[in-house]
Amino acid sequence: MNNKNYNKTKTFPKGFLWGGAVAANQLEGAYMEDGKKPSVADVMPNGVFGGPQYDAEYYPTHDGIDFYHRYKGDIQLFAEMGFKVFRTSIAWSRVFPTGEEDQPNEKALKYYDDMFRELRKANIEVMITISHYEMPLAGVEKYGGWDNRKWIELYLKFCEVIFKRYKGIVKYWLTFNEIGNNLNKPMQWVTAGIRTDLDHLEQRCFQGSHHQFVASALATKMLKEIDPDAKIGSVIEYKTIYPITCDPQDSLVVQRLKQLSFLFPDVQVRGEYPRFIWEYFAEKGITLEYEEEDFDILRKNTVDFLSFTYYRSRIASKDYIESVQKDTKGTDVERKDNKLFRGDKKILDLGKTNPYLEVTPSGWSIDPDGLYLALEDLYQRYNKPLFIVENGLGMVDQLVDGTVQDDYRIDYLAKHILAMKKAVCNGVELLGYTTWAPIDLISEGTGQVSKRYGFIYVDRNDIGEGTLERYKKKSFYWYKKVIASNGEDLA
Repeated sequence: MNNKNYNKTKTFPKGFLWGGAVAANQLEGAYMEDGKKPSVADVMPNGVFGGPQYDAEYYPTHDGIDFYHRYKGDIQLFAEMGFKVFRTSIAWSRVFPTGEEDQPNEKALKYYDDMFRELRKANIEVMITISHYEMPLAGVEKYGGWDNRKWIELYLKFCEVIFKRYKGIVKYWLTFNEIGNNLNKPMQWVTAGIRTDLDHLEQRCFQGSHHQFVASALATKMLKEIDPDAKIGSVIEYKTIYPITCDPQDSLVVQRLKQLSFLFPDVQVRGEYPRFIWEYFAEKGITLEYEEEDFDILRKNTVDFLSFTYYRSRIASKDYIESVQKDTKGTDVERKDNKLFRGDKKILDLGKTNPYLEVTPSGWSIDPDGLYLALEDLYQRYNKPLFIVENGLGMVDQLVDGTVQDDYRIDYLAKHILAMKKAVCNGVELLGYTTWAPIDLISEGTGQVSKRYGFIYVDRNDIGEGTLERYKKKSFYWYKKVIASNGEDLA
């Protein structure tokens, strides 16, 4: 793909939802204000890859970028770009600070009332992720993670409150963010409240996933009863995966990895576990605990659409799998095997990256064709509308004279939008596209601000210094033009 071809495909359908995506724990701040209590994200000073710590000097999520107090100005900036939709989350530990309260925190609901009102005044639709890496910490400390079935009850109580409160206001709901990351160490802490130092981690993660599947299906049923006009989906992380060679054994490895990644949408979109997973459980010695009605619940309450995040592709080979299989020490196998799912360039394929692709300074592949393949694969497999809810480029931006000349971000996004156009013109039903993120925020992975994704620069550094003032980057004006032309003007 090259810049000269940006404008040579047909337009997106009328009503296509352009916008941006964030998560409450990564930008709101005010982590103990108006009755809120800590979430699992609030004890990670260095993000997911640093793990939970209780004695750090500085926790970036506690202040975020102060969206809690500055949302009106930020929404005005989103409106200036022409956003059609804004994806965020409702912080669970604001509404139910421990997860167990009998009544919700009214101050928290009032905050979201006001924020959603601002969005609707700006003609921006609201898309809400119900659980986006922010389980109430007190509940996790009492019950453990989602491997405890108690969380189904607590989650549905949360859902009932927000579904009723925001009936007719929120038109698009997402049950869980990147639910498949339950299998990716060390993501289990934020996705499912499961500590990664526990025994039988894989068993716990699949058990937690089952409980989330049931909770998602019951939430889908509940929403249809409360607000039949609303739409509900879930979120998977998707990385197109290639074999490193044409060796059939490499392709077999890729097939198994794809099967495991398809497990999550298979259950939520098709309503049943794929056949291969039961053999996988037998091989791994995993025993799934369930109630008889669970499978009927899953079958009858599938999601309306499938949304996914896409940043990069990955590669795999038989050589790495074989090196893991030769190690018979359980803990080490588990560690390495879970890292395989991350797509880390230093892990996959014995340290090699895809030689046909550019990579970012942080080592992530840049692969817009991989996004096209993802759209084709997912639509052909599920025949349900798709929604890209995260896609973006994280870079260390330089603020000069009140702006950022981020042509690299424009180039990345333009090529991915062109890949989307190609899929749409080939018959893929794509509802919308929300970039990650429209404004600089806290990294979930590292707890940093310096790896920036936004169209809006926030004056904040990695140790909490800065004015928090907002500045429009060059990409701000570019994305405004993209939206105004419904994806036609990408230059």
